[in-house]
Amino acid sequence: MVQLQLDPFLNELTSMFERSTEKGSVWVTLKRSSLKSKVQRNKLANAGEAIEYRCLIRATDGKKTISTSVGPKDHQRFQASYALILKAHMTALKKRERKEKKKSAEINKREVTSKITKKKS
Repeated sequence: MVQLQLDPFLNELTSMFERSTEKGSVWVTLKRSSLKSKVQRNKLANAGEAIEYRCLIRATDGKKTISTSVGPKDHQRFQASYALILKAHMTALKKRERKEKKKSAEINKREVTSKITKKKS
């Protein structure tokens, strides 16, 4: 597994999505991590020092696996870039069929008013 900086990771993620447009999938996992062993974290906690947690992001297409680590300072910039990549490459998803709520609401309203007028007559 290759750990990359943010920009090369996003570039490689884009190329993974482009390679998998015809066939295949890309899996992306996000995980909170301090990038320290459990023993080191316990020592820091006992000493009263704050542990800086980072977000570990891994992506794989089944053949190649890449990863990166995002700190709190870079999180917003990374999230914005990641969202753009996802929006651009999620074209294979089917659009959800929506019932037209306005039309059905109008029909129901007409039915109720017609029933009320019939009862009054």
